[in-house]
Parts: sequence; structure tokens; C-alpha cells
Amino acid sequence: MGRCDGRVAFVTGASRGIGKAIAMRLASEGASVVLNSPIMGEEAGLPGTLDSAVADIQAMGGKAAAIACDLADPEARAGLIERASEFFGPVDILVNNAGAGIMKPLIKIEHGELTFMFELNVIAPVDLARQCLPEMKKAGAGWVLNIGSGSARIDELPGRNGISKEATLSMGGYGTTKAALDRATLALSREVQEYGIFVNSMRPTAIVLTPGADFTRMIAKTNPDMLEPVEMMAEAALELCTGRHVGRVIASREIIYYVGGKVHSLDGKTVLGDAFLLGDPGSSAG
Repeated sequence: MGRCDGRVAFVTGASRGIGKAIAMRLASEGASVVLNSPIMGEEAGLPGTLDSAVADIQAMGGKAAAIACDLADPEARAGLIERASEFFGPVDILVNNAGAGIMKPLIKIEHGELTFMFELNVIAPVDLARQCLPEMKKAGAGWVLNIGSGSARIDELPGRNGISKEATLSMGGYGTTKAALDRATLALSREVQEYGIFVNSMRPTAIVLTPGADFTRMIAKTNPDMLEPVEMMAEAALELCTGRHVGRVIASREIIYYVGGKVHSLDGKTVLGDAFLLGDPGSSAG
């Protein structure tokens, strides 16, 4: 039996990268997964589409469907979870992975740019969680995982962990929204814990290079060794989407370390190695 047998998961930002990896790992454990991205086809020439992500999950024997929606549009977002539930039933697991970063110092970001990031990175995840609550309460169980960032941490100073001053300063606005998401995670976790709903936030332990994360390429040039395999994020997400963790704001490798787990391939068939490949579990970036 898989850890997610009988569960339905909704994963945003799932056409590629971290979101797709998490969707695949959940599906490998038996979850029926609904993937979300703004459009069904290619986005700005980036590799990967919702259709191809669904096909990859189905090819490994999983159940998957897709629904396109621009999460930065409140009107388009309204009723999204209800529409997603038409595929496999009520959503048990929500993974808020979709996000965007406009890489400028905070003092140079335009009002509209900052508003856009808050809408997509903070308000949309809270909105989707609230849409899930009625059915999760009825079931007496549910999991909400928000994907955070090390840029939210006030101790991430220029030059620390190999991240350049230029890169650190460019993440002021993005990091501000991710800090707000972490605070929302803590609030939601306290408000819904009594219903058997577990809300957590997870950030990468190190840099995860994905097709859509242009800014991480700039960081990686500073320290090529600061890379995290996407499988580690997916494995940690699986734990947080099946366990009884409450109000965690934690790095991917930390959660694997605490539960003594191993990192598996996205299809769940192969143990890739020990989770302790990236040094001190207390350090993080992303």
C-alpha cells in the first residue's frame, strides 16, 4: 500500500520543476493528482507543459489530471478547488507551489509588481487553503503544504551560504512575500489543527535549479556546489503531506533528517541515497 492511497492531491505550479516532482512523488504513493499551471501549453518557451506532466505520471501508472488557471487572478481562482474535485473527488492534500519572483531590490520594485507577487505568493495559497477547508473538515483530515524560500529569513545576509550580495539584494520583494506566507502558515495551522488538518511550510535546503527559476542560475554561478536535487524536495513534501506535523516552517532536508527517511526517485522505486548529502541540516537557501 502507498502512503497516499485513496487521497486526492492538488498541486499548483506543477507543469515542471518542483511542483511536477512533488506531484509525481505523491502519485507514486497512490494519490490521484490534479496539476495546475496558468496554461495547458508552453509558458514563455520553458520546457514542460501540464499535458506532458500528466502523461509522465500516467506513464508510471499514476492517476493525474490537469486544470489551467492563473492563480494571480482572483476571479479565475474562485471555485478552483471545487472544479478540481470533479476529477477524482474532494481534495485531501493541497500543495501551494506556484509562485513568482521579480528580482529587484525592494526599493526599486514598482507597486504593481509587489502587488502581483503578494497576490500569487501569499493571497492565492491562503485562498486555496480556505477553499479546501469545508471538505477537509468534513473528512476530519487534510494536509496543506506551502512551498517557502530561504529568502524569507532575516539572517540570510549578503555573502552568507555562498549567495552573492547582488542575488541577496534582488530577493527583497520576493523574500518579503515568502515571509508573509510562512506567517500565514503558522496562523492557519493553529486555526485548523483541531479538525485534523495539518498546515506546514517547506523551503529548499539549497538551490534547486528548475527551468522556471532563472534567478537561481545567477545564484548557482556564485557557488556551483549549492545545489539540491529536486527529489529531496519531493521526498520531504511527501512526509509533510502524509504525517502529523503541525505548523512547521522547515527546510527540506531537516524534515527528512528528523524522520530518519531516505530520498527516493520520483517514481518511488529507487532509494537514491542518504538525506545527509548537503552538510548541516540546519542550513538552507532557496
